[in-house]
Amino acid sequence: MKSQNFDYSWLKALFINCTLKPSPKLSHTDGLIDISKIIMEKQWVSVEVIRAADYPIANGIMPDMTKEGWKEDAWPALYKKVLEADILIITTPIWLWDKSSQCTKIIERLYSNSWDTNESWQYAFYGKVGGCLVTWNEDGAKHCAMWVLYSLQHIGYTIPPQADAAWLWEVWPWPSYKDKNSWWPENDFTNKNTTFMTWNLMHMAHILNENKGIPAYGNLPEAWKDWNKFWFENPEYR
Repeated sequence: MKSQNFDYSWLKALFINCTLKPSPKLSHTDGLIDISKIIMEKQWVSVEVIRAADYPIANGIMPDMTKEGWKEDAWPALYKKVLEADILIITTPIWLWDKSSQCTKIIERLYSNSWDTNESWQYAFYGKVGGCLVTWNEDGAKHCAMWVLYSLQHIGYTIPPQADAAWLWEVWPWPSYKDKNSWWPENDFTNKNTTFMTWNLMHMAHILNENKGIPAYGNLPEAWKDWNKFWFENPEYR
């Protein structure tokens, strides 16, 4: 296939690394993020990577938990970064065959803003694209990705084909992603899926932008009211 140049310089991507380790400790998940990040930056995408563990993000499902009794909450400021991003990639290690506690917290806080609306009066995450990266030496990558991608689409994100990738190794004491002898640079399966995910995220963001997002009709309250009126006025369909 002939190589093509895509200028996606107008796109913004945000990776949220849900490692349990604060900076500057080594995060194996950062290694997989780097592959996707480099691919995006080669297409001039503006990319930012943040670690959830570096911020005092309160637990809860309200937009600002300082109004619910918490002394501090970094989420309102981070939420502004989420809204500015065309592409959001949630990344997580696996613990006990499941996503990290930081990952759960981030999804819960995204959910807390799911009633916000965009310029078309749709929910705020409509027209944005979501993906997922998973690393570790335990099983459960597909389970984690399934949960993250379901959650993102539920609150309005568009999920393109093959929107996740993962790296796994055998269980302890075998190497983790960035350890020596993990052979992560030569893992064709992970590299292929990470490449597919990254390009599909960029392409989908471009498609949505070209079409001015998801059409508003059918996902606004008016559509439900129209159907409700039709349903009660036409009993033969019941």
